[in-house]
Amino acid sequence: MPTPRVLVTQAAEATIDLLRDENGPLMFHQSGGCCDGSSPMCFAKGEFRIGGNDVWLGQIHGCDFFMSTSQFEYWQHTQLTVDVTKGRGASFSLEIPLGVRFLIRSRLFTEEESKDMVPVQQGEEYLEQQV
Repeated sequence: MPTPRVLVTQAAEATIDLLRDENGPLMFHQSGGCCDGSSPMCFAKGEFRIGGNDVWLGQIHGCDFFMSTSQFEYWQHTQLTVDVTKGRGASFSLEIPLGVRFLIRSRLFTEEESKDMVPVQQGEEYLEQQV
């Protein structure tokens, strides 16, 4: 089984469940841009437009996880874990009104894990395959 590039904690799964109940299917994107910088942001599925400068890294708790290509250049050697913490973030992510924010914890892949990882896909190509 390929090594996943992105994981999720149980606490983050519980927050995703709350958000999914209220907003329907969800997606995540990590841009490295303004606001919360490189914090993962949660949107209603399709609310954030994925483009040619985004890559699909996998799914967490039934939600697609995308990252900008420029961020992926920095993070490609690390396994990301989406977690949640108390405190208000400065983004447009859906969890903000709950008084929590998603964050990323990371660790380097081992040499063995690096040999068999989930392949990334260009965001637009991935979405076209899902239709």
